[in-house]
Order: sequence, then C-alpha cells, then structure tokens
Amino acid sequence: MDEKVREKARNAIKTIFEAAGYDVSALEDPFDLASRNDEFVMILCSNDPDEIAEFAGGNFRLMSGGEEIEYKKLLFSLDPGVRADGCIIWGRDEFIRLSGEAALAGILSRNFSLSIGAGKGIRTGEDVQVPSGETKAAQGAEAGIVIPHLPIRIKRESAVQIAKMQGTVALKFMPFWFYSFKSSGEQVYRDHRVPFDAEGEGGLNAINGLKFEADARAVIEESIPAGAEVVSPRITQDEAREKIVSEVAENLTQRIRIKQVSGDAISYEEKVLKPDRRAIDVRLRQVYVPIWQVRGKKIVEVNAFSGEVLSSPMDEGVEIF
Repeated sequence: MDEKVREKARNAIKTIFEAAGYDVSALEDPFDLASRNDEFVMILCSNDPDEIAEFAGGNFRLMSGGEEIEYKKLLFSLDPGVRADGCIIWGRDEFIRLSGEAALAGILSRNFSLSIGAGKGIRTGEDVQVPSGETKAAQGAEAGIVIPHLPIRIKRESAVQIAKMQGTVALKFMPFWFYSFKSSGEQVYRDHRVPFDAEGEGGLNAINGLKFEADARAVIEESIPAGAEVVSPRITQDEAREKIVSEVAENLTQRIRIKQVSGDAISYEEKVLKPDRRAIDVRLRQVYVPIWQVRGKKIVEVNAFSGEVLSSPMDEGVEIF
C-alpha cells in the first residue's frame, strides 16, 4: 500500500482500538502502539513483504516507565496471502467486521469488546486449535471472532440430554462482568474503631444483574465457532461498577451500640458507620459464557461450561450483534 493508503489505514485501525478503550500513539514510523491497562499491541499497516518480515521477525524492545513491557504484534494487510509468524493478522474481512461493530457500538452507546488473541502468523479465524472439551460441531466449524470467554466443555448432544427435550439447538455467548474489588480505610467513633479492609471477586450477569461465582482462571481468549451468536450486554460497565460498589459498601456497613452511664442512668447510642465509597476499588472485565439454547415446546438453556440448566432463558428480547 502506498503512503496515502497506509495513513488512512492507520487512522482507521486507531479508531477501532479507541472505540474499545485503548490509547493509540505513534511509534517510530511506520509503527503504532495501542495500550489498555497492562495490555500493549504494536501495530503495522503494510503490504510490503520485506517490511512485514522485519516486523514479524524483529525483536523490538518497548519501554514504559523505565521498564521493558510485553506486547503483541498486529499486522493489517490487504494482501490475502500474507503470513507473519507471531503476529495477529487483520485483512479486509476483519477490518470490515470490526469497524462496523465499533461504529454500531458508538451509535447505540454500548461498550465495544475487542480482545487481541495470541499471534499465530495467520489471519484471525484460520487454523485455530479447538480447546479440549469443545463440541464436535465447534471442531468442524470455521472459527469466528476472538472474545474472552469460558471454554465449551458440554457437547451439543450432552446439552440436549441435560435439557431433556428435543428441538433446535443454538450456541450463544452471553455477556458477564467478572470483577474483583478491594476496600480500605476505617472509621473511628469515640473508642470504637471499625476497619473496612476487604477484598473479593465474582461475576455479574450483564443481562439480568444476577451474581454468580466466577472462575476467572478458566477464561480463554480464542476464536469462537463462526455460527455462534454473541449477545450484547444490557448492563453497562459503569452500571456494573456502581452496583458492585453499592453492595460492597452495604456489606461492610456496621451498626455499633455504645453504652453510656450517667449517674444511675444507663443509655445506649446506636451509630451506623459506613465505608467511603471512594475507597472501594473495583476492576471489571467483560467475559462471555457459552450457552446451549434448546428450543422445543419450551426454551431450555444449558451452561456449556458447567452443564447447569438456567432457571429461565436470558436472552429473550435481547439484540444480537
């Protein structure tokens, strides 16, 4: 691609990353760097074989705050046959899909989830290794987008048996907020000291707001089966954070009773001590949970990770992106 096309491509790729909450800055030409929290992605837009080979094989050292950082390499190329070991590759199809999803998320004021998987030197979605325990249907299907999700451990046939019903079976990925929190601080009233030190983790259903025990260690960032549907969250990140902070603050609130003696009279004073909400730090990560939906005389949904039957369908009336 000539320099004018490259510049347009860099700006377009920057827009996609910024829609997902990344900060994008220019490195030494022709490279860019996208960063989000502790995640860094080095970006090259090019069709030039020599430039691509240098990018793929080069051992670039990136520094931040005086320390060397780990990063992933992403190549955007319009060459349909390009290969680059160790790089994630975006081509025309990936660009069209991701730019469209980012634009739609902006229109609907929704979060745009963009996860960068491990570099395989091939286009996103090609030659992806299916995790052990996934369904035969998934193994035979073309890989889809890369999102953080729990792996598929329950096969399609097993889900039908668990549902105890025959019908149309669809694989859906439902959005959840995996979170961790840490609270600090204390309040002192007279001779009573109440500390608010606490920490914990869990999950929040991004559709109905229900809490559940989340196993963050099981999350993988790999391609999902191409035919699967990814459901948009109803609860935003800010709403999830507010809900968690409120619940943590309520759980840490303490009511103390203070005895007072004045002559022969004894009285008690009750005091409610609450933590400072600003001292409750919550970290959130959007993760998708695979669900087998069996539609027959009724709808039964089975958690494809745990095998649990959900009490009621989660996605009725929810838009799919």
